[in-house]
Amino acid sequence: MEANVGGFDRTARLMLGSLLVVFGVGALADILSLGTVVGAVALVIGLVFLATGMTRLCLLYQVVGVDTCRRR
Repeated sequence: MEANVGGFDRTARLMLGSLLVVFGVGALADILSLGTVVGAVALVIGLVFLATGMTRLCLLYQVVGVDTCRRR
């Protein structure tokens, strides 16, 4: 599979993903009073954003036909 997540998109995914993971863990550990469901959803979405940012591959982008990765 070919990379389809480019520069700004990748940076935004990594930053937002990290933030969501922190909020999710905080909510699940009862440090933040966001609720268990909100914490779990934030954690899962954050992990997906981190994974797609690190691998530079988004399956949803591939299905829809979006490519933000500059080549050459």
